[in-house]
Amino acid sequence: MKLLRVGTAGAERPALLDAGGTLRDLSGLVDDIDGALLADEEALARIRAAAGTGELPALDAAGLRTGPPLARIGKVVCIGLNYHDHARETGAEPPAEPVVFLKAPDTVVGPDDTVLVPRGSAKTDWEVELAVVIGRTARYLDSAEEGLAHVAGYAVAHDVSEREFQIERGGTWDKGKNCETFNPLGPWLVTADEVADPQDLSLRLWVNGELKQDGTTAEQIFPVGEVVRYLSRFMTLYPGDVINTGTPAGVAMGAPEPKPYLRAGDVVELEIEGLGRQRQELKDA
Repeated sequence: MKLLRVGTAGAERPALLDAGGTLRDLSGLVDDIDGALLADEEALARIRAAAGTGELPALDAAGLRTGPPLARIGKVVCIGLNYHDHARETGAEPPAEPVVFLKAPDTVVGPDDTVLVPRGSAKTDWEVELAVVIGRTARYLDSAEEGLAHVAGYAVAHDVSEREFQIERGGTWDKGKNCETFNPLGPWLVTADEVADPQDLSLRLWVNGELKQDGTTAEQIFPVGEVVRYLSRFMTLYPGDVINTGTPAGVAMGAPEPKPYLRAGDVVELEIEGLGRQRQELKDA
């Protein structure tokens, strides 16, 4: 299923995109799309059954904002330097263990919402990423297979980053990762049963129409199942938690000088095979 949330910010309603591309209203079946729903197999089965009968009311998508496909996110856990090609372009050694940092859930916005360039920023960068959404509580998992079994679905994430704040201002990466609007998510949460192999997905990103990133999740150093297993040894993952699994080569930081960092007025578009497409215009904060 392709689950999403539509409407004005803070007042989104749950919806489903059916096999024919029609937007369907889920608000008569569920209150919202969140961790509680993803952990409720009976509720998900009811949605599947209703979608199959065509009984869900259609929504007019014209002019309707798409919000983040998940409400009440507990935490956003991010994996850095998780693609072989991205490590090479930045001159970094592939890590022996996953590099882990956190983004605050309030960085999450809709897939087509405005992204704000922080005040004082000179190095705002783009990163298309596969987002993993947890559907079952995961703690102390023993295998990558167990890790995959705890995944409810997948989405497109844009891990916007300010490289000066991240790397040159001391401390951890958090300052460059947690600026307002720095995690567009969606348009859809695609349930795991629709993704045959999360290690065989193409990822692309354009800036002002120019292709910048063109990669594949096959390049991940630590695949999805292993990432979930690994994280479960250090923290408990709950339904509705999100994991951003890293970005392929092609970021501004890895380009020759002068590096083409983002500015107000730029337009970024990104997509992952089968998971939908995003578009953001940048403005000054």
